[in-house]
Amino acid sequence: MENEDSDLVLVTQAQKGNKRAYDLLVVKYQHRILLLVQRFLKDPVESMDVAQEAFIKAYRSLHNFRGESAFYTWLYRIAVNTAKNYLAARGRRPPDVDVMAEDAVYVEGGDALRDRGSPEHELNRDRLRETINAALNRLPEDLRVALMLREYDGLSYEDIATIMQCPVGTVRSRIFRAREAIEQEIAPLL
Repeated sequence: MENEDSDLVLVTQAQKGNKRAYDLLVVKYQHRILLLVQRFLKDPVESMDVAQEAFIKAYRSLHNFRGESAFYTWLYRIAVNTAKNYLAARGRRPPDVDVMAEDAVYVEGGDALRDRGSPEHELNRDRLRETINAALNRLPEDLRVALMLREYDGLSYEDIATIMQCPVGTVRSRIFRAREAIEQEIAPLL
């Protein structure tokens, strides 16, 4: 049984009142949702609370899930909104997302930046990280979100389109433009 099919079976059972089925969904996705929330909230205790709140909201809204998207896509959207609402309620903005040098795998010439054999390479890696973070922060939110959903969360274009409530072609365009903008900024470092 495929992942989405097994999720749909569990959701259907949970909608009929089978709490064990929902527990299985929580166990399956709790780590991914916690990591997602931690990107917004750096505090581990706050992140656990917000992740738990997201699962509670999802459970209470389970009757609204129609299977038009994957369960994880639906849950992801709830978790992101819960984290954003949590920050907004406390008058805080989401922190900058840290980009690791390992992400240079997506950049032509990035192999040299991942070599940790010398202080020069460490310095290059740090400069690349700072440059990528700065470039990400300067991107319009729609480009930044689309790129992060694709590269960091590994979501399909279709799932991103569902989350962002736009056509798949728009998602592809946003990701292309975001990558292009970042590549222009890091080109001098390569």
